[in-house]
Amino acid sequence: MEFVGSHVLSVDQFDRGAIQRIFAVADEMAPYARRERITRVLEGAILSNMFFEPSTRTRISFGCAFNMLGGEVRETTELKSSALAKGESLQDTARVLSGYSDVIVMRHYEAGSVAEFARASRVPVLNAGDGPNEHPSQALLDLYTIRKELKSRDRGVDGLRIALVGDLKYGRAVHSLCKLLALYDNVHYKLVAPPELGLPGSIVDELRSAGHVVSEYSQLQPGIDHVDILYVTRTQEERFPSQAEADRYRGLFRLNQAIYTQHCEPNTVIMHPLPRDSRAQAQELDDDLIEHPNLAIFRQTDNGILVRMALFALVMGVADRVHEYARPVTWATTRRFA
Repeated sequence: MEFVGSHVLSVDQFDRGAIQRIFAVADEMAPYARRERITRVLEGAILSNMFFEPSTRTRISFGCAFNMLGGEVRETTELKSSALAKGESLQDTARVLSGYSDVIVMRHYEAGSVAEFARASRVPVLNAGDGPNEHPSQALLDLYTIRKELKSRDRGVDGLRIALVGDLKYGRAVHSLCKLLALYDNVHYKLVAPPELGLPGSIVDELRSAGHVVSEYSQLQPGIDHVDILYVTRTQEERFPSQAEADRYRGLFRLNQAIYTQHCEPNTVIMHPLPRDSRAQAQELDDDLIEHPNLAIFRQTDNGILVRMALFALVMGVADRVHEYARPVTWATTRRFA
């Protein structure tokens, strides 16, 4: 893949070589993410962060990643505060904003909307989630986390056994992660979901056509044994036709310390794209797991900074020059990154 000047809209753009390149650059970003060093390689560059759906981690992570490379960030965080609320088309918005920006990150509630926006943009556009469709950077940071967690156990991604639990129909992070993992060899996917919220058939067919094993379960316990990674998702209630229908599934598959100890292997890594639902009777991950050493959810969020810094550096064509514009910090506090 040619990164410089390219849009990042779908994980379908990547092969294993591109992923290895992204991860190699992400590894080099650790000193800057830990605040041990500062780089100004993107000084003067402007990121427009366009988020037309609620977001905390993704929006701030993209913004911080750009700031850590020396760039500046401008944000729009609600549809009603944009000209789109006045009837402006995505194409017109793209033409205007790409004149003000050097790169654009966009989240939108409709599948395919970010790609439509990108077609009219004069600068690179990165997809931060388009409805229930895809979330490429989340999938990359998830795979980066899987790689790091397995490496600490002297394992690689080939031969991975992964359980994906919860709302697999509307979970865009799951869709993108499944497609990325399909680039590896002999992956066993265990899909744990009610039949109504199963992984879309087109993705299941794609995984099986690539030679992977896909097993489907409607009960939690048999679906989570003998896996390396346990990837839990929340019910995407904002995508259901009604709140009443969404409420039928909230808290249906609930993981706690007792269930984990009884049914999972001792080294099974617990992941979640976040946010997790912490409301009573709706939790996917109980609080009694918060100190568990195999709970990797906050290591995931830390890794998101590294991966998004790498994407910016590659798309902006500065990946090989980051260290040329670096200097030590002049203040004492540094961050610990797992």
